[in-house]
Order: sequence, then C-alpha cells, then structure tokens
Amino acid sequence: MRSILFVPADNERKLAKAISCGADALVFDLEDAVMPERKPVARTLLVDYLKTYAGKSEVWIRVNDLASGELLRDLAAVVVSAPVGIVLPKIRGPEDVETVSHYLDMAETQAGLAAGSIGIIAVCTETPAAVLRMGELVTRSLPRLRALMWGGEDLSAALGAGNPRQPDGRWRPVYEHARLQCLLAAHALGIEALDTVYVDFRNVDGCRQNSEQARYDGFTGKIAIHPDQVPVINAAFTPSEAEVAHARRVIAAFESGAGAVSLDGQMLDIPHLKSARRLLAAAAA
Repeated sequence: MRSILFVPADNERKLAKAISCGADALVFDLEDAVMPERKPVARTLLVDYLKTYAGKSEVWIRVNDLASGELLRDLAAVVVSAPVGIVLPKIRGPEDVETVSHYLDMAETQAGLAAGSIGIIAVCTETPAAVLRMGELVTRSLPRLRALMWGGEDLSAALGAGNPRQPDGRWRPVYEHARLQCLLAAHALGIEALDTVYVDFRNVDGCRQNSEQARYDGFTGKIAIHPDQVPVINAAFTPSEAEVAHARRVIAAFESGAGAVSLDGQMLDIPHLKSARRLLAAAAA
C-alpha cells in the first residue's frame, strides 16, 4: 500500500467521493473522525455504503480501541462487509492484537467468512506503553498483523505535551523515536511500515518532500489526510523509470555469480542486490 486515505464513516459526501480518489487503500473511520453520539449512525451508513462499493481501493475500517466500549459493536456491524482488514488504534502491547484477533475469529465464523481472512493494521505509537513495548510485537505470532502505522498527535495528548512538531516541521525527539521504532518493528516482522500524515494538505511540495523522505527511510506507504495528497504520495512511493533501470543493471551485474561486483565505479555486494530486487518487486506491484 503506497497511499492510505482516511474517510469519516458518517459523512455521506466524503464516502461518495472516496471511490474515485485513487488511493491504494481506503480506511473508513469509526473512531476519531466520528463523534460518540454519531457512532451508531456511522456504522449503519458504512455498512449500507459497502453493499454497493465497487472501487479498486482496498477496504479497511478503523474501529474503536479496546478500552472504548465500542469495539465489539463495531465488529458486530462491519465484519459482514468482509473488509480487507481493520485498523486497530491505541494498542498497548501485542496482547491487544491477540485479543482482537480472537474477536475476529468469532466474527468471521458468524459472518460465514474464511478464518483469518480479515487482517489488522495496528497503530503502534498512540500510547506510551505501546512505544516502550514495541519490541514485544516481534516475539509473538500475530498472523493477522499486516502493517504497523504510527502517529504523533495521540501520543502527544497521552503525554500532556504540546505540538509534536518543531516550527520547521521536524518531529520533536520523542516522536522521532516512536517513528523509528515503528519502522524497525515493521521490518523485523516482515510487514508494511506506514508513515503518518502530512498535516498541511494544501502544501503539495511539502507533502512530496515528506513522502519521498519517508520512502527513503524505509516506509512502504503513507497516510493521506486529504484526497489531493493521494496522487502525490502514490508518485513518491512508486519507483521511477531511472530507479528501475538502475536496479536491472545491478541485477545483471551479479549474473556472473560473483558476490561483489563493480558498476559505474562503485563496488556492490549482496545487500545492493537484495535492494535492487526489492525495488523491482515494488515497481511490479
């Protein structure tokens, strides 16, 4: 997934527009984008909308967190729509992913869906405990876990802190730490690493630079906060023709069977070969 656009589940106008945005994945939001008194309405609107959904974007649903008292209501309502998966917010540790996986076992059975068919994207930096315990995710078997996603605002609120960004837009140290922990844990697990939103949605150049930096750092995709950001993010996370051509040359250089080769005056070894193969796989996807 290169681009992931969040869509409030109780906004009929935004639901109608989402199908044409071009995002790799749509996350229909039952959590922070919906006021508490609107959550029953949001569930009904979303289920009705998904009955006729014919878009190409993957369907994910952000449910409410375990402590909210709303999670089971969300699953009871939406699993019948057979989404690709759910986005699970505010986890505290791997046990939360395990608990919700068990809930999904039951919900899939009741809905007549194949066991394990619904995946989970965990938002892994919204509580201090989650940041401190990120490494524990790597020690558990979590077959439903497809990606890790991070964000700074909820963590800032949990800490009673101010703006998580510095005046020039860079993350303050504690949030940069959380970002890097998410990135490392995702790659350790062999799943996707999804970067957080670029909040200034009118700043196209800023979004492009921020997205390119995220890809350079190793993130595989990025959250969009507005439909106009989707094509910018897609472009940033799509290997260019020049990158593809260079990757093919790298792979060709290793066809001799040597473990280290020279290309354009530089010595390359096996990590370069792996990187080239990974880039071609991303380009093909």
